[in-house]
Amino acid sequence: MRVSVNKLRYINEHYDAGVNVVPDGVEALVERIGAQLGAVEAVIPFGDKFSGALIVRVVECEKHPNADKLSLCKIDDGGTAEGVERDGQGRVQVVCGAPNVRADMLAVWLPPGVTVPSTFGTSDPFVLEAREIRGQKSNGMLASPKELGIGDSHEGILEVDREVKPGTTFAKAYRTEGEVVLDIENKMFTHRPDCFGTMGIAREVAGIQQQAFKSPEWYTAQPELPSVEGAKLPLTITNELPNLVPRFIAVSMSSITVKPSPVWLQIVLTEAGIRPINNIVDYTNFYMLETGQPLHAYDYDKVKTLSGDKATLVIRNPKPGEQLALLNGKTITPRPEAIMIAADKQLIGLGGVMGGSETEVDDSTKNIILECANFDMYSVRRTSMEHGLFTDAVTRFTKGQSPLQNLAVLAKITSDLCEHFGGQVASSVVDDNHLDKTLLARNSIHPPVTVAAEFINTRLGLQLSAADMASLLKNVEFTVEVKGEELIVTAPFWRTDIELREDIVEEIGRLYGYDHLPLELPQRDLTPAPKDALLSLKAEIRERLVKAGANEILTYSFVHGDLLRKAGQDPAHAFQIANALSPDLQYYRLSLMPSLLATVHPNLKAGYDEFVLFELGKAHIVGQNDDAGLPSEDNLTGLIVAAANKLKKPGAPYYLAKKYLQALVRDGLTYQPVPENMRAYDITKPYDLNRTAFIYVGEVFLGIIGEFRPAAARALKLPKHCAGFELDTTALLTVLDKAAYTPLPRFPKVTQDISLKVPVDLAYQPLFDLVQAELDKVRPQNTLVELEPIDIYQRDDDKEHKQISLRLHIASYERTLTDSEVNKLLNLAAAAAKATVGAERL
Repeated sequence: MRVSVNKLRYINEHYDAGVNVVPDGVEALVERIGAQLGAVEAVIPFGDKFSGALIVRVVECEKHPNADKLSLCKIDDGGTAEGVERDGQGRVQVVCGAPNVRADMLAVWLPPGVTVPSTFGTSDPFVLEAREIRGQKSNGMLASPKELGIGDSHEGILEVDREVKPGTTFAKAYRTEGEVVLDIENKMFTHRPDCFGTMGIAREVAGIQQQAFKSPEWYTAQPELPSVEGAKLPLTITNELPNLVPRFIAVSMSSITVKPSPVWLQIVLTEAGIRPINNIVDYTNFYMLETGQPLHAYDYDKVKTLSGDKATLVIRNPKPGEQLALLNGKTITPRPEAIMIAADKQLIGLGGVMGGSETEVDDSTKNIILECANFDMYSVRRTSMEHGLFTDAVTRFTKGQSPLQNLAVLAKITSDLCEHFGGQVASSVVDDNHLDKTLLARNSIHPPVTVAAEFINTRLGLQLSAADMASLLKNVEFTVEVKGEELIVTAPFWRTDIELREDIVEEIGRLYGYDHLPLELPQRDLTPAPKDALLSLKAEIRERLVKAGANEILTYSFVHGDLLRKAGQDPAHAFQIANALSPDLQYYRLSLMPSLLATVHPNLKAGYDEFVLFELGKAHIVGQNDDAGLPSEDNLTGLIVAAANKLKKPGAPYYLAKKYLQALVRDGLTYQPVPENMRAYDITKPYDLNRTAFIYVGEVFLGIIGEFRPAAARALKLPKHCAGFELDTTALLTVLDKAAYTPLPRFPKVTQDISLKVPVDLAYQPLFDLVQAELDKVRPQNTLVELEPIDIYQRDDDKEHKQISLRLHIASYERTLTDSEVNKLLNLAAAAAKATVGAERL
């Protein structure tokens, strides 16, 4: 945001604001703005480049004797310049090639020894000298707008439009002496759209210096609207997007003369970094810089040609295949949700971003339409990002301009165009207004805020009275009613950010000065906050799994729809991201497993042949809501084990995943087949349900464990040895064994295997649980028992049975056990298995 210090002064003088915004000089002002308003990134000495430029009168202008396109001029500089050759009448000779040079005109002369302003401050400044041109001496040059650095035109010299005495410096004539431009960081004003206008900056600069600012009379939410004077130019507005365009105001004007802008206006725009174009476009830019409200001008007759009987502006979304030729020369196919301005027959503007070239104001324009609208800031931002268009209008619309200032700005620019350029209002002002009636009635975006002085003082550490606070706020044109020590604050119509008591605290602190706040810590209760049970649980999960040899990873919560489909899940059940970070991140994931499985092949390809990965994250499913009706978040813990095919790792990967599950949960785990009514759920879709189980601890459902469907394995390029589990992290809060250490017996352990032949249709888990329960009953006291699976085998010649081998590890805390004692325990377990399920010990 570039702000001219002279412009700040001009606003206060011209609008009778009654304050001096630079009482202590520019350096002190820069320091004050940096401390209380926004970071000043650069101080640009704009006026210095005009040093030495003089306004002169061309007294004589004759054809150059040796060149057809050059003129030999005699100029009157009032004798100001020193060290130049003069004739007997004190006039200076200058050779000029401009077609518009003529006798008796006022022009800008750059004498010998002066740096051309457009090259001032560059790495290669151009210093003029007296030299001969086609045999005639030229003392310096008469400057064009381009050479002065205030425009792009170099087809003719600048014609001075103020009657000043020859010899007056250009800087003095146009008030740029000592001119300094401040470049203030835009991000500081993200929530302050009014500060994207010079009037807003001037108001704030006054406020932070405890001076009362007064806005001009025309800047009001209910201005006097211009009456129709010229030929009637009917105008119709149709708004199909009232939610995105809550206010759209326009008026027709006739008898317009398009020409170069006054010199002062060209200078103002150049200071702000905007290229002057013509008087109509430049005035719309001027009032955008003045108030922060972008405007746009259309050629009325061009719009009418594209509309029919009368000019029509339609606010709508683009139709499929429609294109728009923009003012910057590009042609785009707008995104389907973009706000478009159209005539009846075609698009003519990209709402809030840029106008179209087919209705632009040019030298042939006689009638115009002035538009002053309010567009949805989020829609404008998305459109700007989609098409790579970053204009001054976008900068302001994406900050959320107040729709209550539109009428004032339109009325003012209309009045100025009538006064300065002979324009006439040719239609009534069309105000397509969809704002809430209560908002319009109170002339403020948000309702009044009631706040106690104590509330403010407590948070700022101050002792200000309610009257002091009211004075600070009134300086920047708030309406404040003081009732005892309580303030009822109504923000002015241009402020969109005052909604809460805390907003008033921030406003008071900034206007009073943060450097005045006491450097004391507020008194607070130092009782430590209780530990977050879920965070502590996650730390415990990480510790246990890492100790078991697993590696934690962190993947995006967003996934591509193709990944969901490869895992067998339905993207229709997932929340779709409207403004995705990347085309590959379209949906919130339904579970962690697809994200984990997507990492297996890349790791194998990178040379990691065997690994275990786990993640703690969140998932979301459409239709699952919390008590407040908001989408619920499932806290999940997922783990996968994988080994490359070349390792030919024996055994089923299910049991390796189960080992990691037991390392995490330790005791009380039970497993059940996936019920029929749960097989359609997305969480079960990646798994081979014939090799998968639901996990319980008592009655608490923890999650799912298993190997993966062949279709998913093929789609995700998984190895044969791959399995995993996914648990409800919140459920683990109630079941996770918090015991950190179990001492090992100091006596040696005894290991023996038992093989049982059972019917082929008997599941493994019931047999394992039966043997485990029997061993727990018959084992000696003070012993540590571990039972693990070894093998499940089916002979080729016996299709009715299968053999399940288990391994027992047992050790006593009191003595060394013998093999015969351990064998007796296994015999008892085998007997119980035979009696219960018909198992035969081999």
